[in-house]
Amino acid sequence: MRTSNVTYLVKKGISSVWKNLLMSFASFSILMVSLLLVGCSVLLMMNVNTIMKNIEDTNEIAIYLNEGVTQKQTEHIRSVLEKNDNISEITYRSKEEGLEDFRQKMGKFSELLDYLDENPMPETFLVRVGDITKIRQAVTEISSVEGVEKVQAPYDFASALIEIRNTFSIIAGAVLLALIIVSIVIVSNTIRTSVFARRNEISIMRYVGATSAFIKTPFFVEGMFIGILAGAAAWGLTWVVYDAVFSLFSTDLTLWQMLGFYGLIPFRNIMWIVLAVNCGAGALLGAVGTVFSTGKYLKV
Repeated sequence: MRTSNVTYLVKKGISSVWKNLLMSFASFSILMVSLLLVGCSVLLMMNVNTIMKNIEDTNEIAIYLNEGVTQKQTEHIRSVLEKNDNISEITYRSKEEGLEDFRQKMGKFSELLDYLDENPMPETFLVRVGDITKIRQAVTEISSVEGVEKVQAPYDFASALIEIRNTFSIIAGAVLLALIIVSIVIVSNTIRTSVFARRNEISIMRYVGATSAFIKTPFFVEGMFIGILAGAAAWGLTWVVYDAVFSLFSTDLTLWQMLGFYGLIPFRNIMWIVLAVNCGAGALLGAVGTVFSTGKYLKV
């Protein structure tokens, strides 16, 4: 196809958007809403995964050492913990620090500790695991280290969190898949309606000898152009909605941090990626949907 023909067909496709403004607006609106719903769902899933990871990071395993453990044994235990791939953070707490921490927890009854003949608190390592699903494996490996008397881990918390995360992943995946399927069906039907309204135009072009490619190209350009506009509009609305929700979790940091709502993804960090994906998905849906919808009316 010659360059002049391509230029003509592109111009015709873009001009058709304004000539068929009502149907173009219908396609634009459906595409925009579909992309908005899918985009917000994906961003929600990304941030929920971040929140779940934050909650997972609060898991803490307490490793109590034997009474009278030597400095050499303590250093050996530390080295073993540092080599463990499941452990992401290690904190050592001496007997004195343990007693002071217990004193603070006792509050007004802390004076009772002054009557102790000796410090009963054991030397302790507090560790966190990177993958909460491997917490039992980590405890088993730690318990076998010489000098370790007892290992205390939040098994119930870990099990509940794993179950919640798995359930959410299944539900979120199903909802996202349903949204994508519904969006494709609605967009396809809307575009098919738009093409049906112009079936006479397609038939006339076919009767005068126009090729299928010549007829489809303007529709392809028109659908792609509408899709890009819808993607850009969905991006703008997503930005407004996302920032409004994001600001809610930035007002009382102490409260939200306790619930794991920190480290959320600022929209500005991913805004250009979201714009590119929205416009690309919109262009693909609009262009391919339009071309497939014209096929029926080319058989004359």
